[in-house]
Amino acid sequence: MSTSWWEITILCHPNLEDLICWRLDQFGCLGTSREVRGKFYTIQTYIPKLKYQSLEISTLFFWFHQDALNLCLPKPLASWKLINDEDWNNRWKKYWQPTEIGQHFLVYPAWLTISKNTKKIVLRLDPGTVFGTGTHPTTQLSLNFLEMCLVNQLKNISILDIGTGSGILAIAAALLGANKVHAIDVDYLAVDVALNNQCLNKINPNVLTIYQQSIDQLSKSMPNKFDGIICNILAETMIHKFPKLSKLAKPNTWMILSGILLDQSENVINILEKYGWTVTNYSQKEQWCAYRICKVKKI
Repeated sequence: MSTSWWEITILCHPNLEDLICWRLDQFGCLGTSREVRGKFYTIQTYIPKLKYQSLEISTLFFWFHQDALNLCLPKPLASWKLINDEDWNNRWKKYWQPTEIGQHFLVYPAWLTISKNTKKIVLRLDPGTVFGTGTHPTTQLSLNFLEMCLVNQLKNISILDIGTGSGILAIAAALLGANKVHAIDVDYLAVDVALNNQCLNKINPNVLTIYQQSIDQLSKSMPNKFDGIICNILAETMIHKFPKLSKLAKPNTWMILSGILLDQSENVINILEKYGWTVTNYSQKEQWCAYRICKVKKI
């Protein structure tokens, strides 16, 4: 049966992106795409017409405005329109092209033919309905640090990717040579998408394990600790979960923290220092920053 879809478009300040994407996810929208428009972002998403009426979407926009007001940011501009069933799933794909990230990777949309001329590591990706195409600054910052961490540290290394989304960072770790990678996400849709991308990249399940789980559950069920931890999630969640996250680390574990807006960095630094971690590397892209951290050695 043919279905109509609401195409929702929001023009917003970069500092509102995380909150808007979170509200869209809670509302039931099927993934988001983002495009930079000067000093602002355009966020686009889709939801079945049968699921919500226009009045309910208007209420969603009210919350966008309240969030902007609370943060003293410009009010986002939002609009929506109906599109046909055959248009929605492929509409955003025409804007996403192969993307070079870091020293080694070329992230390639799964539906495009791979160029034979590239000397990069090709990471094939179909993000489906979840976050993670490799174009977002937080993913790129994480991938740059991941390359740095794995250049000379591949022997018997175990890595944990928290909030894996499309699986891009976990798959990248496996392609770089890590011999054991665990990837978790609380969203079952994300797990399905990540598993599909694992197959696309022909990653052995013995190397990469993907499953639905929270940090709380993992800290109880995983007896072994990790050599490296990748955490590209909302800063608020990261701060709240950091005590349990820290318990998953060995004395010499490194950790990559991303998903942090510049004005959130002080709160992140305070919590990691409280639990005995120090920043070894810092990187910034647009309004986002990322850290590579390690345990403070006791004298």
